[in-house]
Amino acid sequence: MIKKIIISACLLISFASFAQEGTASPYSFYGIGDIKFKGTLEYRSMAGVAVEQDSIHLNIENPASYASLMQTTFTVGGTFGTSTLKSNTGSAKAQRTTFDYLAVGIPVGKFGVSFGLIPLSTVGYKILDDNTATEGAVSSQLSGKGGINKVYFGVGYKIKPHWTIGADVQYNFGKITTTSIEQVTGVQNGTSESNASTLSGANFDLGTMYQTKIYKKVNLFTSLSYTFSSNLNSENVREINVSGDPDPYAYPTSTTKLKLPSRVIIGAGIGESRKWLIGTTLAFQGEGQLANYYNAMDNVRYENYAKYAIGGYYIPNYTSFTSYLSRITYRAGLKYEKIGLIVNNESIKDVGMTLGAGIPIPGYFSNVNIGIEFGKKGTVSSNLVQENYVNFSVGFSFNDKWFVKSKFN
Repeated sequence: MIKKIIISACLLISFASFAQEGTASPYSFYGIGDIKFKGTLEYRSMAGVAVEQDSIHLNIENPASYASLMQTTFTVGGTFGTSTLKSNTGSAKAQRTTFDYLAVGIPVGKFGVSFGLIPLSTVGYKILDDNTATEGAVSSQLSGKGGINKVYFGVGYKIKPHWTIGADVQYNFGKITTTSIEQVTGVQNGTSESNASTLSGANFDLGTMYQTKIYKKVNLFTSLSYTFSSNLNSENVREINVSGDPDPYAYPTSTTKLKLPSRVIIGAGIGESRKWLIGTTLAFQGEGQLANYYNAMDNVRYENYAKYAIGGYYIPNYTSFTSYLSRITYRAGLKYEKIGLIVNNESIKDVGMTLGAGIPIPGYFSNVNIGIEFGKKGTVSSNLVQENYVNFSVGFSFNDKWFVKSKFN
């Protein structure tokens, strides 16, 4: 039954994932858009703290985790998000429903392998500067959509019972399209510029995880992963059109080479397996070279990314036969991020809180995960926009023994 559900989900998501508009943030105009993937929901509900060597949950951000899986694991998740965008002159609301990830992990002795599809970044904005009431003034309308997806394949290996290593190879691909329309009040014809950038490139991850007992049932968990910097090739098509002119002017196709920066994630925590955990994660990333020809601006520059998070979980009684609520995993976390973008000399920050629960499916090691994330990104200072957001997420983690030969027909 679970295998049929998985196959149906794969077919549905393969059609839906490439067309989604996963954000309404004006900050997605810059670079390659908003970074979409924040981890699978189990760990996202703990603000991204993923340090334990879990045997039934897939940790995509550290390939060393694959070696700890005891059963074949299929995980998929999606989010419904609502946000209020505020500036000094007004406010607006937006909603989005998005696919977040689809991945499979398979244990093979001391090895574990994983592969999947992840929307890495997303672009989705509509900005209107209306000056039609003033003769001779310029009104503009900007819009953009698209983003970058990635497929990955990784292998983890268990060096010792509590020490694992792993590596991922990832292929990034996608398309970003933007449109800019300008109209002078009192002038009949306006102009529009459209840009389409097709992006592709590969990158690599390495990771290791280690745990050791420090007091009776209490363990120390550690995690380290590193993403190498890589190039992202952008093939660009640009057209200029004057309203009333049936023949737009097309520029020759050009190529831009973007640079995705290296990234390191360090995590540590203490806890009792299947009972409780509290931990912290630190992530640091270089500024890279993310500006394309259509979104390079004098008032914008990039800086090093940094994230600081604390989170954990609590399970009242994992093996309880009398209380279903005691088997639920309760999760929470806090995060502070510098997203790596400076606009009008303001460093853009994202501060938020996460809550979640892992609800076991009776009779299986599988579970349904739900989570809520709320926070604030940006500021109304320096003529910028502040986003107050709430994200409701749901994920499924199906676990089964797929490759065991049956002894009976």
